Amino acid sequence: MTSPVPCDFILPSVSLRPIVRVLLIALLVAGCSTRRGTPAAGPMLPGRASPLPVKVVIVTLFEIGEDTGDRPGEFQFWVERERLGRKVAVPGTFRPVRYRDDGVVGVCTGGGIARSAAVIAALARDPRFDFRKAYWITAGIAGIDPADGTLGSAAWAEHVVDGDLAHEIDPREMPADWPTGYVPLSQSRPYEEPRRNRVGEVLFTLDPGLVDWAYRLTRDTPLPETDVMIQNRMRYTGHPKARLSPSVLKGDNLSASTFWHGRLMNQWANDWTRYWTGGRGNYVTTAMEDSGTLQALTFLGQDGSVDLRRVLVLRTASNFDMQPPGRTAAENLVEENSGKFSAYLPSLEAAHRVGSRVVRELVDHWSLHADRIPGSLTP
Repeated sequence: MTSPVPCDFILPSVSLRPIVRVLLIALLVAGCSTRRGTPAAGPMLPGRASPLPVKVVIVTLFEIGEDTGDRPGEFQFWVERERLGRKVAVPGTFRPVRYRDDGVVGVCTGGGIARSAAVIAALARDPRFDFRKAYWITAGIAGIDPADGTLGSAAWAEHVVDGDLAHEIDPREMPADWPTGYVPLSQSRPYEEPRRNRVGEVLFTLDPGLVDWAYRLTRDTPLPETDVMIQNRMRYTGHPKARLSPSVLKGDNLSASTFWHGRLMNQWANDWTRYWTGGRGNYVTTAMEDSGTLQALTFLGQDGSVDLRRVLVLRTASNFDMQPPGRTAAENLVEENSGKFSAYLPSLEAAHRVGSRVVRELVDHWSLHADRIPGSLTP
């Protein structure tokens, strides 16, 4: 899986049982509500006698050093520019949670599906916050399919597909007529029909009205580009969208903990996403943590602690997920790793530029969005 997370954060692929085990442990450690959907009583945040009603949670996935003042990861621009000056230690989280008194919360989960699931579960159960009406916005960087977009682009996902939960046979041992050694869980061959119902486990579908609203709100956002990005993208002959300037688009996310790269893996990602979405989805970005975040929120939504309809996933392209013509996948992977991704800083900038417009619209017009999800057909 191509994923623009520093190597220190790479975790091995995980199966269904470890994810569920991590979630259950996190939920037990973080504690339970005193009654359905209502935060438990206990010590509150400084200056408050009751839980902070949260409007927006900004979910980032990695930070390189400190939250402010050094080489940025995904969290730093949000902390600095959105003035997330208050911080609090939340048991079970990767690093201190940041927040503002007006109900904006920022969290950095740490890289990988298991970490994101555990941290989101722990945060959502903290009795000092009330997340029942909160919007959750994942804002992270990713690899992008050159058939759909280019470096520095920002993609709002309607579907997130888990790329870890599967059977696997080494391609050197698979039947000659199989396109891949990856087989859906409980099936006997790749892309076998009928599909098993694994909604909320392998397939996570966001509220399409909310996703479209976020896209329409942000589609004219100017995004940065550099000479290095232009030079890199012009190598992708035969991929006209890869050679354009960055833009905001809609496109689905494949989430897995393996850092993959190359043309053949790109084909698998497209086929896997098409299979699990029943042909409705289009794979555009590849990253790690989103299926873990959504798995945790799915479980938490069962008692009303969170509203799963209020979730957005934004990924911005730091690198292409495959090599250009004339290069091998291995050569391109080495180049990306040694260069720390040709659009690393522009993709961080794009994530904040695009995502912050949604955050500010929700907060500035909370009277409109608190009880009605923008763009949604449901209340």
